[in-house]
Amino acid sequence: MFNLKRHKQTMQGPKSLRRAAVVLAAMCLLPMIAVALAAVTGGSDTLQHLANTVMGRYTATTALLVLMVSIGTLLLGTGAAWLVTMAEFPGRRVLEIALVIPLAFPAYVLAYAYTHLLDHPGIVQSTLRDVTGWGPRDYWFPEIRSLSGAAVMLILVLYPYVYLLARAAFLQQSATSFLAARALGKSPWQAFLRVSIPMARPAIASGVLLTVMETIADFGTVAYFGVQTFATGIYTSWFSLGDRAGAAQLASGILAVALVLAVLERSSRGRAKYHDSSKHQEPMAAIELSGWAKWGATALCAIPVLLGWIVPGTALLIMGFGGEQDLLSPRYLGFIWNSVTLATIAAVVTLIAAVTLGYLQRLDDGPVSRLSSSIARLGYAVPGGVIAVGLMVPFANFDNALDAWMRATFDVSTGLLITGSIWLLVAAYMIRFLAAALGAYEGGQVAVNANMDMASRALGQTAFGTLRRVHLPILRPSLLTALLIVFVDVMKELPATLILRPFNYDTLAVQAYRLASDERLEGAAVPSLVIVAIGLLPVILICRQVGRR
Repeated sequence: MFNLKRHKQTMQGPKSLRRAAVVLAAMCLLPMIAVALAAVTGGSDTLQHLANTVMGRYTATTALLVLMVSIGTLLLGTGAAWLVTMAEFPGRRVLEIALVIPLAFPAYVLAYAYTHLLDHPGIVQSTLRDVTGWGPRDYWFPEIRSLSGAAVMLILVLYPYVYLLARAAFLQQSATSFLAARALGKSPWQAFLRVSIPMARPAIASGVLLTVMETIADFGTVAYFGVQTFATGIYTSWFSLGDRAGAAQLASGILAVALVLAVLERSSRGRAKYHDSSKHQEPMAAIELSGWAKWGATALCAIPVLLGWIVPGTALLIMGFGGEQDLLSPRYLGFIWNSVTLATIAAVVTLIAAVTLGYLQRLDDGPVSRLSSSIARLGYAVPGGVIAVGLMVPFANFDNALDAWMRATFDVSTGLLITGSIWLLVAAYMIRFLAAALGAYEGGQVAVNANMDMASRALGQTAFGTLRRVHLPILRPSLLTALLIVFVDVMKELPATLILRPFNYDTLAVQAYRLASDERLEGAAVPSLVIVAIGLLPVILICRQVGRR
């Protein structure tokens, strides 16, 4: 009787966790289902109009942007990862950390900085005209506000995804296979291409797919540069044209692509393994470069560091001093308060959801937990604008129906209870970034041995008692990392905030976007600097991990 009672008590936790997991999975699925239904009910006329007018342009531009960014991040991230892992050259130890820092910069912030530097009235072209005496039509200069310009901005901030995953894969490789290729007469370059790259291919592919998903989801950069992609098309259809059906149908198209990419990313991570037949894992020995090769390696690794954060960071600082924006004014303090409040609430809610899903899968790795966890991870592949549209449609219908019923029954107007509220925005953030928090939490669970769970249960602890007294204290660093990652991602998120934010409730990202849209780039530098400064927190944590490794 005692053992049966204890068994029932220990199963109460998984049952309640399963219910919570089902609710979370339903919340993550809701915007996707809503977008699909709104697209289907929008009618073929709207779809035909989109196909005849903008669909081809959106498709071609988005595909070309994805192609350029994926190739750029592949070459830059993989090349830098190989050099800092396998070669010894001046500045290597500093550069292997500095190469991660561009993760702190949103792509749209780089767009503001480089537009200020490279646009026609910018300091670079102005100096060129002053030195040469040329007029505006006497020379050619690359146009920063273009598709290629947007691709460069995205490459500079997204290559660290590939760099981190490729570097981890190279560090885990044994030197046996590489040395065997060298013994067979292959040069270091040939051994790299024929041995190291194939072994690291799943990790590299996973990093490239992450950059592709981020490229599809980007709104701030392409909108500011006037590049017409699916992301800008959704916002234009929703707000500028008032075409809800068109926005939903565009969102359904990008949703389908994002889900395919999510499946590919998961499958590539699942295959990120190789078999080393040697009994001893021999670490790679760094190749000592000499002559022009060592300085060439330093230059190749220094260029993305220079262009990815030193130049734009310096430009933003100079712009900020001339921006005439007072960070201590009540208006800016309100922007900061709104941003921090939203980011804090969303980070805590998302972390709780991640712990719920991750702990359930540890306790009961059944179909409910696996399916809930897989659905929760899909949100990271879905652009914020798509999630915003998917939440706005059903909850706006609910608010309108409730208001109509209350008017007819009690002659009372309820207004918009959910639509335009902070909580709907927090729900969008949770759906969007739950995968990142879940990944950080599951990464830390490796440190919790299964024997700890059994010992805790033997001492009479329930499932929740084990979580509270054993797991959470051990996982504190991972929980903090997950909290910071979501916090910073929410601070940078733009399209979902623009669509779902309450009336007259602006954040630093919205203020930066508004000032940049009005061509007040020096003013936009001030909120951008605050976003970047906060974004450095998780990057510092990542850099510490890289340094320890």
